[in-house]
Amino acid sequence: MLLLLANAVQNAIIGEDVSVTGGLISASTLLFVNYGMVRFVFEHPKLEHLAEGAPAVLIEGGELRQDRLRRELISQAELESAARRQGFASLAEVERAVLEPGGTLSFHGRIPSTEEARFGEVIARLERITNELVALRSR
Repeated sequence: MLLLLANAVQNAIIGEDVSVTGGLISASTLLFVNYGMVRFVFEHPKLEHLAEGAPAVLIEGGELRQDRLRRELISQAELESAARRQGFASLAEVERAVLEPGGTLSFHGRIPSTEEARFGEVIARLERITNELVALRSR
């Protein structure tokens, strides 16, 4: 939309019609048509789905979907970069990644398995015991 507005105003300035009125009329017409289309599509979800498309699941169950990445023309490096921007150290921490119709990437982290949770608890207890031993030795 911004490119269309810029082009319309540019043509009004450097084209044959060099009046401000011509630029305002063309810009106003574009904004009005855009507003009408957005309203119309908003009230008709099927049209919105047709225009915007459906979300694409890129990672499902922690598994990278190479076929979907190829179809959406997203490299694994780009996906990893987007995951890091959202706070994930690597794609191994991601349970599900979805490319939304608007172009946004949504990441959902993995829920640690029972075994991983227990391992974390054991490590935390060992660290507490180590800290207590250090404190006792320093006394």
